[in-house]
Amino acid sequence: MRTTQTPFEKSLEPVDERLPLRTLIIFGLQHVLVMAAAPITAAFLIGHTLGLSDDVTISLMSAIFLACGLGTILQSTGVAGFGARLPFVQVPGGAPLVIFLGIAEVTDLQTATGAVIMTGLFYFLALPFFTRALRFFPPIVIGTMLLLVAVNLIRIFGSLITGRPGSPDFASMTSVALALVTIGFTVVFARVFTGMWQRIAVMLGLLAGAAVAVATGNMAVENVMNGAMFALPEPFPFGMPKFDFFASLPLIIFSVVSMTEATGQTMATAEIVGRKGDHHSIVPKNIRADALGSVFGGCFGTSLIITSGENIGIIRATGARSRYVTIMAGCMLTVMALFVPLARLAYAVPNAVVAGTAVIVFAIIGVMGINILRRVDFNTNGNLFTLASALAMGLIPIVVPGFYSAFPAHFQVVLGNGLAMGTLTAVLVNILFHHLGSSSSPAETVEADVAMAPAEPNKPSVSE
Repeated sequence: MRTTQTPFEKSLEPVDERLPLRTLIIFGLQHVLVMAAAPITAAFLIGHTLGLSDDVTISLMSAIFLACGLGTILQSTGVAGFGARLPFVQVPGGAPLVIFLGIAEVTDLQTATGAVIMTGLFYFLALPFFTRALRFFPPIVIGTMLLLVAVNLIRIFGSLITGRPGSPDFASMTSVALALVTIGFTVVFARVFTGMWQRIAVMLGLLAGAAVAVATGNMAVENVMNGAMFALPEPFPFGMPKFDFFASLPLIIFSVVSMTEATGQTMATAEIVGRKGDHHSIVPKNIRADALGSVFGGCFGTSLIITSGENIGIIRATGARSRYVTIMAGCMLTVMALFVPLARLAYAVPNAVVAGTAVIVFAIIGVMGINILRRVDFNTNGNLFTLASALAMGLIPIVVPGFYSAFPAHFQVVLGNGLAMGTLTAVLVNILFHHLGSSSSPAETVEADVAMAPAEPNKPSVSE
């Protein structure tokens, strides 16, 4: 047996190491289990919020898995300047999903699809200039956005648990109980397990909730194998996209936050896996892959498909630094997209179970926002009024639906979207106090580096 290494093998970086197939399958499956809840909840949210048919929702779920799988492979392999060649997995982000739904509800799905495609193209245009905009997204803006994401999505998924007010089964004990059981299992698993099992506590909670639903007769799986076994998702399932710049503006604004986060994730991941060379040069490749993945996803009816901050935690937990692990995960996600029974099985999970999983995940995002805001000095008027005005403008359309219903439809796209309006208000008021004139002192301005910091282990990223 050969025990010495060739000079090439000695110089091979850990991120480029080709692991044995069995190891790749195990680590790749771990990545998939950690990430799988995001595409499932995204498809459920779009389908149920917008009243899509079962067939369309199942096809959309397959499309999301396909976009995530192909995007993951692109990020990990790196082709022609697209992809960071790092162990990244892509998922549909929670924040852009809220904005996508807001656009669709005020206009229509074709316009929302066009907004995703326009935003994906905007990444390419903004990439050379986005670093100049980082100072307008300090921690107070990012923290406020996370809080609004949490409140908005908890409200939406909470309504999926209860159903429509006035319906015969509104807030039924069965639905509420299934949601609470799912949340309870998730918390217990996060407390009892350690290491990789703790990282997939959310997915385990979802599986446990589904098992309880099957045992109590609230989940039927007999139709999972009926119909085609393999199928390609349908492009433009909602019709040809409509391109409306004003309607797309909330997503375009968010793209700057997304690029900021991608910068921090790339730098941190490159450091963790021991990538040599200038890490800054990898950032544009990451963002280009996010942009291309989002354009591709938009063509299949999804929201933005972007790199997840969970990658950092998974790498730390498993110690697997090879990008071939995420290439394997991308292949698995692609197979899941094409194997229709898996999408049918995921769709068969009761709303209450999926929504219960989503509620705990997005509540964690709210906690992340609070943690970021703890670093902000609220003894200064600038920070105090930035947060107060952003919460006021962001929460009004969330807690009082229809508040802007008398306004023209194009204004409702921005005003009626709590996340977009709150984030935009935070940016503008922060500029007013900290960038115009000379009234702000150095102590009042918090550096934007915090916003670029990597997500903590076991925590979803800003975009999730």
